[in-house]
Order: sequence, then C-alpha cells, then structure tokens
Amino acid sequence: MSDSPVVELIDVQKWYGAFHVLKDVSLSVAKGEKVVVCGPSGSGKSTMIRCINRLEEHQGGRIVVNGVELADDLKAIELIRRDVGMVFQSFNLFPHLTVLENLTLAPLWVKRVPKREAEAIAMQYLERVRIPEQAHKYPGQLSGGQQQRVAIARALCLKPSIMLFDEPTSALDPEMVKEVLDVMIELAGEGMTMICVTHEMGFARAVADKMVFMAEGRVVEVATPAQFFTNPKSERTRQFQGQIIGH
Repeated sequence: MSDSPVVELIDVQKWYGAFHVLKDVSLSVAKGEKVVVCGPSGSGKSTMIRCINRLEEHQGGRIVVNGVELADDLKAIELIRRDVGMVFQSFNLFPHLTVLENLTLAPLWVKRVPKREAEAIAMQYLERVRIPEQAHKYPGQLSGGQQQRVAIARALCLKPSIMLFDEPTSALDPEMVKEVLDVMIELAGEGMTMICVTHEMGFARAVADKMVFMAEGRVVEVATPAQFFTNPKSERTRQFQGQIIGH
C-alpha cells in the first residue's frame, strides 16, 4: 500500500440551501487502502463520497483524485469518473436492459470498446461476482443480492482504480447481505482502493485499514479498526458504538 494519497479531501464544504451538510471535511486515502465510513443517519457520509465523483457538487475546499482536482472542468470530471467506480444503495440498474446490456453500456459508450470485447469483459466480471448464468436475464428477475452483485460487476467493467460503495447492503434482506459482502471482501483482498459507507461492522473489522466516524457533517474521528473498536478517542464515537454497534 503506497503512502501517497489517491483521494484527498481538504476542508470540503457542502450546503443544501441553508443546510450546511459537510463542514470542513478532510480525508486522505492511499492507494490500496480500504476506508470504512460510518456514523448516524444524516451525518453527511453519503454526500461526502458522492462528492468524490461529482454526483454532488462541493462549494468549498478541494477534492483531488489521482492528481486531478475536481472542479467545474468537464474534462476533469470525466477523467475522474472513468477511474472511480460507484455502487449505490438502490442498485441503479436499467430495468429494460438485460444484465449483459447493463454491463456493456458504459464500455461501449464511454470507452468505445468494440461490442464483442465489451461482452467478454462483462462475462469476466459476472464470473468474478459468481453469477455468469444471469447474463441474459433482466434485473427484475434477480434477487436483491444478485442485483447488487450485477451493480458491482458493472462498476468493475470500466476497470476503475478506486471503488466507492454507498451503503451497498442496506436495501437487502439479511440473508442476501453476506453474498454481497463476500464479493467486496474479495475485492479488498485483491488490493482495490475502497471507500465504503456502511453499518456492517463485521465487514469493517475484516477489511478496513482505516475507520472514519462522521457526525453532523464533520469527521469526528479517524482511527485504525483496533483503536476504533477498542479505544475510541471521542465521546461521540463511543456513544455511537453503544447505540448502533453494541458490545
């Protein structure tokens, strides 16, 4: 794992109208690092990672991804989006396209990959998430866990160097959570740089290099998992652990 940051947020500010949702948020992520972001609802976790690939626009501070500063420059935004995959809470698959068509859409249109090559890449990633047999089905024919694995495969088809996960298991039935987390644990083991917003603390203990706790739009604590789970510095972190994680 390299020490030079591939993602850097410096004093990032974000408002929704009068609501100050991100307040002086700073975070540094090294190549190959697995960062788990947690915190109560409404703390700005999802907004923060959506700012990293400009799904949300920040109004103050700086965001730099792989040496490219995220500004109003459309070319910079396109460069960053090509290199940053994102998996959402609600899958965001196109219901009228087959699984294979969902996976080949971005390579065909964004990277201009020939169709046969795009399909071969798509099948490779469906194998990776262990559902190649679902290639010609529509999303509505799949379980929630299978749809989320398709969403992960789709993000991987652009061969990103960084993956963002926004509460990827929170819309799933409990028995489907493990199949998605297993895929994410495999990705982590292969050295993928990951920033994951989640309440799955078992996953965090298994893969995180760094824990980030957010509350009320601020980064309250950044710690190793060992320190976060056994000896957090902040009273607010301890309170969260008592209420949400339990001991």
